[in-house]
Amino acid sequence: MDVSNSATKSGLADNGPFRAAVIGAGMAGILSAIKLIERGVDVTVFEKGDRVGGTWRENTYPGLACDVAAHWYTYSFARNPDWDNLMAPGPKIRDYFERVARDRDVLPRVRFDDEVVRLDYDNGAWTLTTAAGHRDRFAVVIVATGVLHHPNIPALKGIETFEGTAFHSARWNHDVPIDGKRIGVVGTGSTATQLVTALVPRAGHFSLFQRTPQWVMHRPNPAYSDTEKALFRADPAALDRLVDELRSKTVDGYATAVIDADSPQLAAIERLCREHLETVRDPDLRRRLTPAYRAACKRLVMSDGFYEAIQQPNAALVTAPIAEIEPEGVRTADGVLHALDILVLATGFHVDRFIRPTKVIGRGGRDLDDAWAEGPEAYLSVSVPDFPNLFMVNGPGSPFGNFSAIETSEFQADYVMQVIDGLIRGDYREVCVTGKALRAFEDERQAAGRKTVWVTGCDSWYLDKKGVPTSWTFSYDRFVQEMAAPRMQDFETR
Repeated sequence: MDVSNSATKSGLADNGPFRAAVIGAGMAGILSAIKLIERGVDVTVFEKGDRVGGTWRENTYPGLACDVAAHWYTYSFARNPDWDNLMAPGPKIRDYFERVARDRDVLPRVRFDDEVVRLDYDNGAWTLTTAAGHRDRFAVVIVATGVLHHPNIPALKGIETFEGTAFHSARWNHDVPIDGKRIGVVGTGSTATQLVTALVPRAGHFSLFQRTPQWVMHRPNPAYSDTEKALFRADPAALDRLVDELRSKTVDGYATAVIDADSPQLAAIERLCREHLETVRDPDLRRRLTPAYRAACKRLVMSDGFYEAIQQPNAALVTAPIAEIEPEGVRTADGVLHALDILVLATGFHVDRFIRPTKVIGRGGRDLDDAWAEGPEAYLSVSVPDFPNLFMVNGPGSPFGNFSAIETSEFQADYVMQVIDGLIRGDYREVCVTGKALRAFEDERQAAGRKTVWVTGCDSWYLDKKGVPTSWTFSYDRFVQEMAAPRMQDFETR
């Protein structure tokens, strides 16, 4: 694409280089910066943390891993032939992102420990303000802040009196020894499941405080041999074939199942989950681990060790509600005190924040908080009316959990770049989706959501406060087609 030579002399860059800001240096932020660098754009990445990596920087708990196959969970332009296992552990994923950011010249462009607190649009550009008082102007802002970085801290009565150590799983305290300790984990999602598998063998006693049981699908994690790694290094086409195979298995199975509650694919998933549950030998424990909703209604948990770990003699599943936290531990509603040294809150994240709490003021003084008063919405997850030249990667309605987040982010970033190319060329000075186009897309997306498994009778982070699915409710093919090229008639340009 021959736009780099024009990136310093056209459109909004009449008085200097075309400048763009990327907010967030996680997976999507690194990707967005790379795409802009390729176009010769002067890009600055603003990162509130001290390293790149996003959720893989924030989360460092024992047992952390990705539930998407490692070779598929890489950028298409930076495949990694050296993954050790089908699913990669968190530290190696973090290393991967740091390596890509370094190799692709992103690191020198990142302002670390500089959180963006305000964006104001006027006269064809955005004024960006950080918590440190830094102010700058940019023709374009790409929001790549993700959704798994604002911890959800439950209001537990008396937690301030606890004499042990308590923390959220995304704020792991590595100064606290865990071997031989009495450990309690609140929550039963993917994080909690990984913690159970990793910590039960190390704990003196382990208590899992369960409010709602989860469906768990057995996920083998075989190792790749040195011979296979050597093949992938020597023959990139062989690695591409593996990625195609991994994609097909997920898209044809899980991704199809979740958008059609009546599909045979979902029935197959439910059968596999029930078969895995039967590996729990004790009938009472198995009963308490059995959900009262359909498999995949909540995010499906993948594990190769949870059921085995929770059946160990030093592990206990606690299903009585938590009444309060006391100095010695957790008191449940049945009057039992569960003595603890460490209490971990594996209670997830506020997934509806996106760029917020950053204050974003668009055209005509439009506040993003007002635009999203009824819940976050974005056209094809990337653009919001009255917020020109502001784009999102992994914005509202993205396929969270349906496909590989890296692959969908690449599709979104390439789509956004096609719109930005028009700004660079000077085809227009401002661009954002029309309100009519957003409404038409959201009405169709929400209508499709009524067929998904997410609305079949559970409460999950896939639903907004009105019970509407917040994720992509269409097929993988539909996503690829939508991202192929912008329909500029759906955008307002000036």
